[in-house]
Amino acid sequence: MPEKHAETAHRLHLMVCAGTACVSNHSFAIKDALEKEIRKHGLENEVLVVTTGCNGFCERGPLLVVQPGNIFYQQLTVKDIPHLVEEHFLKGRPVSRLMYTPPKEKKPVPVLSDIDFFKKQVLIALRNRGLIDPEKIEESIARDGYKAMAKALTEMTPAQIIMEIKQSGLRGRGGAGFPTGLKWEMVRNAVSTNGGGKYLICNGDEGDPGAFMDRSILEADPHSVIEGMVIGAKAVGATEGVLYVRNEYPLAVKRLQIALAQAREYGLLGEDILGTKFSFDIKVHRGAGAFVCGEETALIASIEGRLGEPRPRPPYPAQSGLYGRPTLINNVETWANVPVIIDRGSSWFSSIGTETSKGTKVFSLVGKINNTGLVEVPMGITLREIIYDIGGGIPGGKAFKAVQTGGPSGGCIPADMIDLPIDYESLSQAGSMMGSGGMVVMDEDTCMVDVARYFLSFTKDESCGKCTPCREGTKIMFDILTRICEGRGTEADLELLESLAPSIKDSALCGLGKTAPNPVLTTLRYFRSEYEAHIRDKKCPAHVCRQLNTYTIDEKICLEAGHGCDVCRRNCASDAIRGEKNTAHSINQDKCIKCGVCLDVCKFHAVKVE
Repeated sequence: MPEKHAETAHRLHLMVCAGTACVSNHSFAIKDALEKEIRKHGLENEVLVVTTGCNGFCERGPLLVVQPGNIFYQQLTVKDIPHLVEEHFLKGRPVSRLMYTPPKEKKPVPVLSDIDFFKKQVLIALRNRGLIDPEKIEESIARDGYKAMAKALTEMTPAQIIMEIKQSGLRGRGGAGFPTGLKWEMVRNAVSTNGGGKYLICNGDEGDPGAFMDRSILEADPHSVIEGMVIGAKAVGATEGVLYVRNEYPLAVKRLQIALAQAREYGLLGEDILGTKFSFDIKVHRGAGAFVCGEETALIASIEGRLGEPRPRPPYPAQSGLYGRPTLINNVETWANVPVIIDRGSSWFSSIGTETSKGTKVFSLVGKINNTGLVEVPMGITLREIIYDIGGGIPGGKAFKAVQTGGPSGGCIPADMIDLPIDYESLSQAGSMMGSGGMVVMDEDTCMVDVARYFLSFTKDESCGKCTPCREGTKIMFDILTRICEGRGTEADLELLESLAPSIKDSALCGLGKTAPNPVLTTLRYFRSEYEAHIRDKKCPAHVCRQLNTYTIDEKICLEAGHGCDVCRRNCASDAIRGEKNTAHSINQDKCIKCGVCLDVCKFHAVKVE
């Protein structure tokens, strides 16, 4: 083990969020500015700047948490730093204007734990979120990193490890929620048909639009995933591991490679781990970004250097996976839960959640929501609590309309089911699914037919094309939805959608095809009136489908508020707008191509939609 060096005890630690969201918002520049000002005031021996992984409250980045004290600063700019350092870190006077002030409130909330976004969260997979430098293994160890691994390797048999995972009730966090302990047991009992050893894979191929759960865990706490994989390897008898991460996650890949090198240097990975004669190592495999490679057999094909497309099952990977050997596959979040279960015990973990869905779940909360970010909540929490208590409700005071869970193949849950508990069974009964944890919130201005078309467009494009139901069926459904959105739909189209969607679910080869119809089926189930309005009345109730809109100009508003600014006429591609500067404008409906540009460019709300 490397020699340890004494470090100076600092009065304050400045925890700068360096997850991808904050990094894209110049958090590294914030870090550099902090260090510069700290040196300027001679505080380098008193104040330490620490870069952490994602803090979770992405909407308010760049973020800074001051420890001790848990003081929370948000939306910082480089220009704020000189004043902040002088006032707070030199003179001891926290700066209120840089703190988070909730909507409709006048006073800021200085302490992180008092902010509603964080109050109802329970952190297990994200337990080290914002608390450690992910590029320093010592900080992970200081917060019990590798403690559970040492226990599993020195005090427990493989059977005991598997039993602990089974009794915890942990289910796979990457999709269908298969019992993790049962999968481990299957791999443990499997016999390789080609005489080779067993493999273990971490699935970090996170391709859902708007999802960033796995990426954030890998960026913030890569050692938790590595530790979980070593424990799993001991349990099933694997000697080689693969961490499959999409190449679009460069920061996650960088921190993983640093963490793996550090773990090997400390004797926590590789040959004869902790002197137990158990050997296991992990390599990183970068995926090319194909959504279908989130499916385990397609992922295995990709690692082997073949085209990433699914194959029929059985045999399952637990029987014949990577290079034909028994292979255990779990996703990033699942592996991050494993060390805590081994350390704190299955009974502790199973005390959280519901009867059939134990523990917590990480969600990326995006869409029409005030508090966009990453949240970890106990299973059984309601949609209302997530959307309003944690998410802060809908921007602009607009009405909540629906939420889509489970990624692009998930279902859309309507507002009247807002008290639905979040667990595997409840979501499935509602026509949706847990998936990996994407949660897209929609407001009253959302057209549900257009939403179904958007998600179907994604799954259609990401289909590998191997099986006919998915390749042809998703395209046919997309074409039908396009006709409806353009006002060319018929009653027969609804009947065709309702017969085609279940057929695709039943006959597609892999999970992508089997779940692709979910957005269509749930929007038909809960928002059928919107489909009928598009077909019968040739109207889009949400005014989203522009081919069904009629655009007019309120000449009084145009002249009085906008003074006939002429912006709409100058931007009209079809020369449909009549009028001159400083005069009232109008739209020639015979020439209007319904592009909606006039609505987009008018700053005075003179353009109306019917």
